[in-house]
Amino acid sequence: MANKNSIKTKGAAKTGDQPTINVAIEQNFPKEQRIIEDNLAAQLYSGMNRFWINITKIAILRNWIVNMTEKFLPGGWSCFLVRKRYIDERLIESITENKIKTLVNLGAGADTRLYRLSEAQNISAWEVDQAVNIDAKRKAIEKALGSFPSNVKQVSINFINEEIEDVLKRHGYLGNEKTFFIWEAVSQYINEAAVQKTFDFFSKAPVGSRLVFTYVLKDFIKGENLYGQEWGYEKFVLKDKIWHFGFDPNQIEAYLNKNGWKLIEDIDYAELGDRYVKPTGRSLGVLDIERMVYAEKI
Repeated sequence: MANKNSIKTKGAAKTGDQPTINVAIEQNFPKEQRIIEDNLAAQLYSGMNRFWINITKIAILRNWIVNMTEKFLPGGWSCFLVRKRYIDERLIESITENKIKTLVNLGAGADTRLYRLSEAQNISAWEVDQAVNIDAKRKAIEKALGSFPSNVKQVSINFINEEIEDVLKRHGYLGNEKTFFIWEAVSQYINEAAVQKTFDFFSKAPVGSRLVFTYVLKDFIKGENLYGQEWGYEKFVLKDKIWHFGFDPNQIEAYLNKNGWKLIEDIDYAELGDRYVKPTGRSLGVLDIERMVYAEKI
């Protein structure tokens, strides 16, 4: 297990844009073929990122980028899209049915859901990430929307060295209302101690709060089973050294229970593909090394 000093937080910060760039390119597919709808994603980018988004309006170039992604990382195109679609649906469900009015997005990156989902416009929200991502996102949102929404507070943090609860309190989050927590694509970038520290924070949430998060499989991180993802293992674990932690699916329910949470769903990307990719008629690979969890505080 990696120690604190070996965690490259700067490397993790650089991964915050790619999911939303993929979402933006996805909007260039015909509407009936899109896995997710997002009319804001492309507006966050300029320069070369905007160039690549724009040229993928040409079908042959769009398909080439998707195919190249799939070649190096099977399932790498759809994974960002299906997990965001799933989180969107669980958030909307929690706001409309469970009357949750508070949201904390840990590792928000360039995600747009708080700015494009009408259901999220009237809830108090905190977006937490490294300062470089927070600063860049604020400028992009202000440019795209004309002003930054008053219901969203941005919070910069180092997940390894700082306490989430203390940092959020300084920005007005009291933790006394049912909260919807998003922890998308974060756990693999930190170490076991930081993961448990995050769950120590989650464990203090009010009963009825909801948590949705992704995790990479432990046996992949340890190199015991590469699931056909040799390129991903070589890049993320060995070369860039930015992936450090994974959960064992057989232990996830017990881990949640230990920390005061009840598992609602632990779902693989094959099932997410059946829900969101299959109806589009497209044939895309499945990312076998990552799963999605949805849980309720008890």
